[in-house]
Amino acid sequence: MLAYTYLAKGEFGLIEKPKPELLDEKDALVRVTLASICTSDLHIKHGAVPRAVPGITVGHEMVGVVEAVGKAVSKVKPGDRVAVNVETFCGECFFCRHGYVNNCTDENGGWALGCRIDGGQAEYVRVPYADQGLTVIPDGVSFEQALFVGDILATGFWAVRISEIKEEDTVLILGAGPTGICTLLCAMLKNPRKIIVCETDPDRLAFVKKHYPDVVTAAPEQLEKAIEEICPNGGADVVLEMAGGKDSFQMAWQYARPNATVTIVALYEENQVLPLPEMYGKNLTFKTGGVDGCDCEEILRLIAEGRIDTMPLITHVYPLEKIEEAYALFEGRKDKVIKVAVRCADE
Repeated sequence: MLAYTYLAKGEFGLIEKPKPELLDEKDALVRVTLASICTSDLHIKHGAVPRAVPGITVGHEMVGVVEAVGKAVSKVKPGDRVAVNVETFCGECFFCRHGYVNNCTDENGGWALGCRIDGGQAEYVRVPYADQGLTVIPDGVSFEQALFVGDILATGFWAVRISEIKEEDTVLILGAGPTGICTLLCAMLKNPRKIIVCETDPDRLAFVKKHYPDVVTAAPEQLEKAIEEICPNGGADVVLEMAGGKDSFQMAWQYARPNATVTIVALYEENQVLPLPEMYGKNLTFKTGGVDGCDCEEILRLIAEGRIDTMPLITHVYPLEKIEEAYALFEGRKDKVIKVAVRCADE
């Protein structure tokens, strides 16, 4: 089968690999119908993910059809349409039992697919702990609608959940990339008083303005004025940092009001400075880290109800054979791209 593979730092390639097989009674084999490209894939390419293993098939955003299951799998069966979770988790260790599945103690716990074991930018993928890692897509929800459930939409949903947004809050989201927009969609479910989205890319700001006209948009140089006009207490009540840019961490705490919550989800390629003397007295609560992807079933229900719609994010579609063109488009932010869908196998 064709599989897009991490060959060495700075080098991915589309190569032939054997079709994966079940290795454990808790595994499932999924025929990948659609995959997508994530910024985290680019971090692997650039060598910013030390855990990533050369030789693995990349890709952790995917949907497909169950081809086969191990004898211990009970929640999915061959023929089921499924969304694949970005995380592998056993469901039984201390962290899984407390909902912290990103820290599952299994050897492949956390982000494994497309990082430490073969992922889904391929025709087939083996999913460990399939009862936890696969969620059946409801009737009436398409593969396209479900494509982002297991990763960036789960990330946005989790980030909003741990931020504890209230209806009287003003929420600042830094970054209008795909994860930032998914976070915006989930924040809108909480009906906060106002949402501000800050982004450097004018095309992405235009995308937000077009699709979410009630949201306040601002370039970084406009943000201070917007905060002054909208936030009566010296800053946003909740800040979600989704950008991972050179200055976005500093912006996150600087534009938060005293006693605000600052949620850091972005993956940085460089260390960030925590200037505690400057922060002293702001009494900020920081929440950080990778997504705990426990909410896929609820997210799919919200999609089925029409309360979350990520379809506008799919701006380009490529076949697997042209995935290198898709990567060039996505990494270069060409042609107003937001997200690319890659067709890997027949539905």
